Amino acid sequence: MDKSLFDWIIILLKEYGPYFWNGTLVTLETSILGTVLGFIVGYSMGIVRSTPISPEDGAVKRAWGYFLRILCSGYIKIFRGTPMMVQAMVIYYGLRQNGVNISSFVAAVLVILLNTGAYMAESVRGGISAIDNGQFEGAKAMGMSHFTTMFSVVLPQVFRNLIPEMGNQFITNLKMTSVLNVIGIAELYFVTKTAANTYYRYFEAFLITGIIYLVLCEISGRLLSVLEKKMQGKKDYELAPEYFED
Repeated sequence: MDKSLFDWIIILLKEYGPYFWNGTLVTLETSILGTVLGFIVGYSMGIVRSTPISPEDGAVKRAWGYFLRILCSGYIKIFRGTPMMVQAMVIYYGLRQNGVNISSFVAAVLVILLNTGAYMAESVRGGISAIDNGQFEGAKAMGMSHFTTMFSVVLPQVFRNLIPEMGNQFITNLKMTSVLNVIGIAELYFVTKTAANTYYRYFEAFLITGIIYLVLCEISGRLLSVLEKKMQGKKDYELAPEYFED
């Protein structure tokens, strides 16, 4: 008697349940670590690209500023203009062929990090540009340096405004880990291929994986929505009457 769809799902979960679980953990570890480090890179790049270069600065400072801008622009163009799968192959095999014994996990995190940094750098630069110039002028009048203004006044606002995009980037990275199976990392897609090839039940195996990805993305989306609401604060405020004169 032929087995039903439900029967094959039960068989695959019994035989490969621990592998699906380990693959899910690797997927989460890779995407979380790569995304968080990528945010740091992206914010750093955004700050560098938005730092003004004044004619009053010394020649060395201006040259260094232009050099960093060109370097950041080149990095962003390369990683936004090439597929993640190609980047993974170039980084992993390129480093190993040149004597760097890098693991597939580290290479996967590095690829996600560099991709996230490239996309977030443009978002951060745009977020900084959207801040009213009056805030920069006010901070300067108070004697704040550019970097003090950035970290104390501008970046907290940019961070709050970019939470939805940061959430979307994390969910994208969560799904894009599947292309990193080309370098041998045992993430969820890699494990699914192994299970599917054993019984030649590709539909059932990838149906399980699709449900896992859907659950992960849904949970991540809800957690990020909670974070966004926390960062927005209260929508209404109570006035303190003791500070008002009759």
